[in-house]
Amino acid sequence: MAKVQKRTFSLAEDQSDYIDAKVAMGGYASSSEVVREGLRALQQRDAALDRWLIKQVLPVAQELDEFPDNAVPIEDAFRRIDASINDAEAKKAS
Repeated sequence: MAKVQKRTFSLAEDQSDYIDAKVAMGGYASSSEVVREGLRALQQRDAALDRWLIKQVLPVAQELDEFPDNAVPIEDAFRRIDASINDAEAKKAS
């Protein structure tokens, strides 16, 4: 386990109550464990967001930088989305 450092935080009452309830239910031995678990979840979410940005968003941004004529005006994009939704609703209704 990594070296432990003490910190002091201020929490809203509902957040403090939530931590206390988690400990009282027996899933965690201490409030510190609850906070550490929350931080691990936040780290996982941030890592997933970073992976998505690198794998999916960055290539599109780079392609648009290289080929700006491939960009779709926002009005056209919304028209396409609306048409797709309307088609799906029409198929669902029939």
